[in-house]
Amino acid sequence: MPRLALAALVLFALWRITPPPEPVFRLCGFHWLTGRPCPLCGLTRALCALAKGHFGQAIAFNALSPLAFLMLGSLLWDSPWRARLWAGGLAAFALYGVCRIFVPFL
Repeated sequence: MPRLALAALVLFALWRITPPPEPVFRLCGFHWLTGRPCPLCGLTRALCALAKGHFGQAIAFNALSPLAFLMLGSLLWDSPWRARLWAGGLAAFALYGVCRIFVPFL
């Protein structure tokens, strides 16, 4: 029950908060150093958009946001597939990060 209550609270917070489309001040050290977005850049804005049902906007912020939403949701259940989901998800984010560095439009 506490996990479900925490999940409901997080989902409500993501639904309630509307971050600006472009951050005023970037906290990402990778972006500061390289000028390119890291694999996690835009993920908070994307998760807020997903919580509101704005799927296209979420994909525009971060293409892997549905995967991240699923990975976070998997924390609610103890199942054998959760470890595989997280391993695959982390690998996908690593590959996405490499693509974001070398492909200008991502």
